[in-house]
Amino acid sequence: MHTAEVIWTSDGDFASGQYSRAHLWRFDGGLDVPAAPSPSIVPPPLGLAEAVDPEEAFVASISSCHMLWFLDVAQRAGWNVASYRDLAKGALRQSDGVVWIPRVDLNVEVTFVGDTPDRTTHLALHDKAHHACFIANSVKTDIVVNLS
Repeated sequence: MHTAEVIWTSDGDFASGQYSRAHLWRFDGGLDVPAAPSPSIVPPPLGLAEAVDPEEAFVASISSCHMLWFLDVAQRAGWNVASYRDLAKGALRQSDGVVWIPRVDLNVEVTFVGDTPDRTTHLALHDKAHHACFIANSVKTDIVVNLS
């Protein structure tokens, strides 16, 4: 079981809508993360620009899950990975009156030690990782891997 506690306390005039949306995510490992809506949706002072917003966390969870599976798949296939970096991007879009993130681009840069797989093999490792990723298997968002 995975748990995350979300904690919010009223700070402002709730009845008029002039209250802070800043809150706290507390994870089962003990980490507390400041959270708030995206500043583009609820700007400060009602939001908190330096906090993580749910959309960022969604994109990060997809990226992190993919990376962890990629590292496992690459290691099992005999490739030696020295570093992995992803500038993952997703944007809210409106479609049929629903706002959602229809696509997340994983912009991946992998450095290997020794032999480097050719592009086809490299993409196949990512494809295998994508199909193993619990988060990717749990969402309807398109996830696209772009190699740099």
